[in-house]
Amino acid sequence: MSIRPTSRWLIAAWVFVLGSYAVVSMHLGRGARLATFGDAVQCLVPLLANAALLINAVSANWRRSIFWMLLALSSTLWMIGQFSWTYYDVYLHALPPTPFAGDIIIFLHTVPLIAALGVHPYAKRIDPPLRFGSVDFSLLLLWWMYLYVFAVIPWQYVSRTPAHYTANFNVVFTIANLVAVIGFAALAWRHQGNWRRIYVHLLGASATYAAFSVLANLAIVRGTYYTGCIYDFLLLISFLWYGTAGVIAHGQEAEDSPLASSSTLENHRKYNSPRASWLAMAAVLSLPVLAIWSLYWSIAPQSVREFRLVATLIAILPFTFLVFLRQSMVDRDHLRLLGTSQTSLENLKRLQSQFAQAERLASLGQLAAGAAHEINNPLTAILGFSDLLADDSSVDSKARGIGQKIREQARRTRTLVTSLLSFARQAPSAQRSLLDLNSVLSRAVQLRRLDLRGKNVQIELLVEPLLPGVQGDPNQLLQVFYNIISNAADAMEESGGGTLSVRSRRTRSTVILEFSDTGPGIKQPELVFDPFYTTKAVGKGTGLGLSICYGLVQEHGGQISCFNRNEGGATFRIELPAVPAMLPLREVPSAAVHAAPSENAEPDKLPVR
Repeated sequence: MSIRPTSRWLIAAWVFVLGSYAVVSMHLGRGARLATFGDAVQCLVPLLANAALLINAVSANWRRSIFWMLLALSSTLWMIGQFSWTYYDVYLHALPPTPFAGDIIIFLHTVPLIAALGVHPYAKRIDPPLRFGSVDFSLLLLWWMYLYVFAVIPWQYVSRTPAHYTANFNVVFTIANLVAVIGFAALAWRHQGNWRRIYVHLLGASATYAAFSVLANLAIVRGTYYTGCIYDFLLLISFLWYGTAGVIAHGQEAEDSPLASSSTLENHRKYNSPRASWLAMAAVLSLPVLAIWSLYWSIAPQSVREFRLVATLIAILPFTFLVFLRQSMVDRDHLRLLGTSQTSLENLKRLQSQFAQAERLASLGQLAAGAAHEINNPLTAILGFSDLLADDSSVDSKARGIGQKIREQARRTRTLVTSLLSFARQAPSAQRSLLDLNSVLSRAVQLRRLDLRGKNVQIELLVEPLLPGVQGDPNQLLQVFYNIISNAADAMEESGGGTLSVRSRRTRSTVILEFSDTGPGIKQPELVFDPFYTTKAVGKGTGLGLSICYGLVQEHGGQISCFNRNEGGATFRIELPAVPAMLPLREVPSAAVHAAPSENAEPDKLPVR
């Protein structure tokens, strides 16, 4: 089986570092020169591991970046502690004192390592936000620092006892290392693929370091440890292993794979499990438990017990603050998610209602189209016979007058049926042609007039004759005009009645249409074109009509806006680009009468109520 180039380079690095260290150690023998060489190598190897881990921190996934930065921070803290040890070993040519002030840095290097266990670098938008992770990391750091102050510091400064200091430090440090080892073992067991391979390497590195820590501390107690001895090989192996994990992760595609033998829903529950909250609560509860144990059951001197009690009381303050801070963040996040869910649910209900209404309108359109076609058949016969009767000179004048009235009303009915067919027709794509907007406006007004009989709502059609032509789809523009007229009529009807003035005029390059009503106005004119925004009662509107109108006007290269008038009511303004040097197909009178419709009136001359 062939070995990949990356593996060959890693094997070569391991052989070179460990082999060189072994050869030089045997050549120099125990002494000052070996101590200098060993300390230099032990400062350099964590630096190389740190660089190998940080190459993975540049990632679009912030969880992955945080994960590798925490591991690199652990190596950095250990390296800082090693520098303090080197100062005594190389510069002062003496072992660090016991107790040693730099031990806390060595101890704290395990905190980022443990914090990395709670980061899910393989997850996408599943973990809590970064602010929660910051608070959790602060709680974790604070708890381990409290544990160190509770167990170790009293024997260093309150009742200086080197034996107790060393024993307690070794116990606390070993516990921290075992937590890291158990955590990486659990992650390696639960995952599969590339992430399992990465966690196995991190497990091996942390386990090797834990073994080095235990063996080296025992050797220090026995007085057999010296820099460059055989125990340091375990230290070098552990940091070389950390660096190997970083190089392997960089050389492979660490996909966001799910947990081994788990469904996506199960993974989601595991990633969002409340273990962070439970750990925070356990950390807070452990403080009084440790204080009570120290006060009543500990055999430590009175000064140590008092110090631990004061330290616990002081630690409770930041712990309580962080816990309440996290809880307030959770509450705000829950309220935000609740509001978002409620809005999404309302929009979903409106969309479902719109789909149902669209289906009803489609069925109604098919019914109207079929009925209109059936009406056209007898209407054609009525028009033909009325033409014969009105133009027949052999009948008396009264009969011819009746025939003329029948013909006029039949033509009016045919115009309405034609408009209804045009409105109900479903075209697969917009059919653009040269339009007379006055004619389209007249048809929209006539269609809406059918529902306004007997209501205190009037519509004035005030159009400018000889408008330039507009390139567009008549059905889409008819839908826009009809929708605006219907909204204005409904608003005025709810407020007791009013008048809608529909005007058309021209500028140099555009045709302007204005729909001004005397209704109550619009509460939020800037939102009327937003989807799902409506001021109508539930069941009377979906909030999609004007947003559709906005899109249709935009497709025609025009602009639509609305505003409230100072004298009351609202105005919708539509501007459409005019076709140069093109005149309308026919003229429409600019005046509208507020009288009842005459039986002899043409459709475009009728007032609408």
